[in-house]
Amino acid sequence: MSKHYPIEAMLRPPIEWWSAAVCGITGATALLIPHDIYISRTSGILLGVSCTYIAVKRFCQGLYVRRYQKNLVALPAYSLVSSALPKAHGKLFLGKGFKWQATHTQRLHDCARAGIEKLSSQKTAEQVVGGNPILHGVEPNETDVWMNLNDRVGHTLVLGTTRVGKTRLLEVLVSQDIERGDCVVVLDPKGDAGLLRRIVFEAVRAGREDDLLIFHLGFPSVSARYNPIGHFARITEVANRVANQLPGSGESAAFKEFGWRFVNIITRALVALGRVPDYTQIQRYILNIDQLLLDYCNLWLPTVDSSWKSTVQSIENEINMHDLPIHLRNRSKRMVAIAHYIQRCDFYNPIADGLCSAFNYDKTYFDKITASLLPLLEKLTAGQSAELISPDYFNLEDKRPTFDWMQVIRGKKIVYIGLDALSDPTVAGAIGNSMFSDLCSVAGQLYKFGVQESADEAPVKTFHPVCVHADEFNELIGEDFIPLLNKAGGAQFQVTAYTQTWSDVEASLGNRAKAGQVGGNLNTLICLRVLDEETAKLFTNKLPQRVVIKSLMEASSVSDTANMGSDQDFTSNNEDRLTQQEVPMITPDDLIQLPKGQAFVLLNGGELYKIRIPLTEDDMSHIPQAVEGIANLLEQRV
Repeated sequence: MSKHYPIEAMLRPPIEWWSAAVCGITGATALLIPHDIYISRTSGILLGVSCTYIAVKRFCQGLYVRRYQKNLVALPAYSLVSSALPKAHGKLFLGKGFKWQATHTQRLHDCARAGIEKLSSQKTAEQVVGGNPILHGVEPNETDVWMNLNDRVGHTLVLGTTRVGKTRLLEVLVSQDIERGDCVVVLDPKGDAGLLRRIVFEAVRAGREDDLLIFHLGFPSVSARYNPIGHFARITEVANRVANQLPGSGESAAFKEFGWRFVNIITRALVALGRVPDYTQIQRYILNIDQLLLDYCNLWLPTVDSSWKSTVQSIENEINMHDLPIHLRNRSKRMVAIAHYIQRCDFYNPIADGLCSAFNYDKTYFDKITASLLPLLEKLTAGQSAELISPDYFNLEDKRPTFDWMQVIRGKKIVYIGLDALSDPTVAGAIGNSMFSDLCSVAGQLYKFGVQESADEAPVKTFHPVCVHADEFNELIGEDFIPLLNKAGGAQFQVTAYTQTWSDVEASLGNRAKAGQVGGNLNTLICLRVLDEETAKLFTNKLPQRVVIKSLMEASSVSDTANMGSDQDFTSNNEDRLTQQEVPMITPDDLIQLPKGQAFVLLNGGELYKIRIPLTEDDMSHIPQAVEGIANLLEQRV
């Protein structure tokens, strides 16, 4: 066959069929009428069988060439129901395709030189989805492409412009994660109705509908509740999660630090009082620290001075409001007396001192240094969504479930997070970033102690895989996302991040070096069609830089004979020269021309695969009515 020759000629007519026809006729003649060609019956059988074998072999070779040419202009549709997705122990199915090698680069260049538009003049189904079908047609023998589950802790990056199949790939991966019984977390900033339906459908199909939790800022009446700052390993994490949403460059850095300090002061006091911090309480006490100071003093002062109330009363009676600094004259005498009493005491309490320092700030100055913090808290505590992220744990009439990440991981739950970023990107980004920070904190605890199945048993160092799918993750990313990638793999966190361009990530982080940190921790790359050349280069730069391809160069020459008495007037020479050149395995232009639903995948530290992603076509009409209502409203928004 042609692959045994230095040059693989796959764009020619299938001339193997000519020899197949001759061998077929000869074989049939030898078998049916051997005496007419003057051979014996035994010889006829031997000749007939031999010719038939050659005819079949040559026909198959010609068929391979013809199928190859057909695939270059049109590929068959690829769709599956989720129950029919291929399964293998310890592996994750990505799609149908092949391992890309130098042979395929050779074929791609051959097609570019030959001009394959001559092979077909009809509009094909593949042309409807756009792109260049040659990129997958260069290999007619597809197989299932798998990723080892052990490699997922190295995290995965999926690149692709809008409407080319990122969410469909997400559905394929999530379907397998749910069926496998893992803990699954899907963060969906924009709110994709099809994705929500898919997650609910797969949970029901797998018999895990009781494990499903839906958190959606756009539909608070049917959403679960979650407090992004209510659970932490270190108390300073609360201030980090709030302050990290504030601008931190230039002159804003000082205001960010002031904001961090005040949030930390309030959080320490709330925890000491046995309360769970939330955004509503932090906003309340930043605006009015007096009540929190009073509540804490009622808890703390009786433990150090049983007669503190009478002492405070004496100080209050001595206070002349006209002698006080201007910023304290609008405070109550009682609170001013308590602040003076604490300052006179010999015993030291860092929480009380912090509260007193906040109390003694001039109101105008205080408003200035919290100017960036208060608008953020206003957005996070306005409207019905405030009930979701600042839940009232003592309201027994509210039947909406409340979850935390440790509970989710321990119970292997399925969580869909709809952040409604199209309506309010600021709130969506703040909550999404806080979720990443909370997940990172939980990952740290799990890495140290493992999963505790119940409150009664001692922690054992076992881990549950946690599959985190972050769609449009550039809208969620912040500094808290970097340690989640760096350190959470040891706790079996498997992050799959989806974005349109790498420039979006750099813009969100505001720092090219930090974007490089993120990219350096995403070991598996899946690239669908991209329109940004820098994003395409992010993928192609990780490939072997050069492969050798061969080409034929036709050479022809004619020369006159100088000898006037010679019978030879001229000489001519015609030859084919075999040349070699080094070219990239694939180029950024190839990624820009990918058809919808197709991708290049970089696995196992440098193995390049070309895949087609199956389109799932399940009947999802039987999902719960409340979820269907949310999905319909999401579609109406689009």
